[in-house]
Amino acid sequence: MIVRYSKDALKFLARLDKKSLFRIKDAIQGLTLKPPVGDIKTLQGYSDYRKRLRVGSWRIIYRYTTENQVEVLLVLDIGNRGDIYKRGV
Repeated sequence: MIVRYSKDALKFLARLDKKSLFRIKDAIQGLTLKPPVGDIKTLQGYSDYRKRLRVGSWRIIYRYTTENQVEVLLVLDIGNRGDIYKRGV
């Protein structure tokens, strides 16, 4: 499975300290497993089946897609719990 990050997600990851960065990267790696590991919920109001993964006070918004018969995990946004849902990715 390929993992792709949006520009917003990469910008958020660049601002984190190493400990937090490794914690989030480990959680994202858990999403590549079958079945995915973590506190996952489907977000309502979106037609592309995006989900959220809770890692402490952070939220990772993602969805699965396929490109040329290869499964791809798209990390759409990462942010703090209070701010992430207001952005409307």
